[in-house]
Amino acid sequence: MNDAASHTLAPAAERLAAVRHEIEVAARDARRDPADVTLVAISKTFGIEAIEPVIAAGQRVFGENRVQEAEEKYPALKADYPDLQLHLIGPLQTNKARDAVALFDVIESVDRERLAATLAKEMARASRRPDCFIQVNTGEEPQKAGILPAELDAFVAACRDTHKLPVVGLMCIPPVDEEPALHFALLVKMAARNGLAKVSMGMSADYEIAVRLGATHVRVGSALFVARH
Repeated sequence: MNDAASHTLAPAAERLAAVRHEIEVAARDARRDPADVTLVAISKTFGIEAIEPVIAAGQRVFGENRVQEAEEKYPALKADYPDLQLHLIGPLQTNKARDAVALFDVIESVDRERLAATLAKEMARASRRPDCFIQVNTGEEPQKAGILPAELDAFVAACRDTHKLPVVGLMCIPPVDEEPALHFALLVKMAARNGLAKVSMGMSADYEIAVRLGATHVRVGSALFVARH
């Protein structure tokens, strides 16, 4: 199991190499190609001065959980590094959909009908179509965002057929007090049932488990970044 703190004081290149190595080992243990796993570096709460060393070390896919925070950092970073890809991983309010479509390359938190309709409208207006993941509340936690598992199939169909969204996969955040493997296995099963090739699951504490169970995207933050003191 990865200990994020073990990489904290190392240079960015070493931290990134360590996480990539752990992903590679987990993938090979599962007889998977490590190239099929995308590392999304979660830079929320970290400033540009902490992000740029990770970019310099070779990372190009990043994630933020708030539109406003991303708007403060990523327009400048994308201007300097045009090949960056930015994922929205946090809950999205409909009044921020226009900004999200303009800035993000992937939206991982589509989770309700009204948001799907608003995103479809903003994508048509902007002629820009970020890939979408549907967030599933696998633990059915009332305080957490995400579509309930029992409602997923109908929601996927609505996103595809009614709203014409570019849905490519599913995302989940398991309950902190439950075995994540059960939730990861459920997400993979639901994705396969709906013909979706991508599953975003696993964070700093459990991404190796997620890779072994089929994650195509893992979201890792603190193991990659050092905050400025």
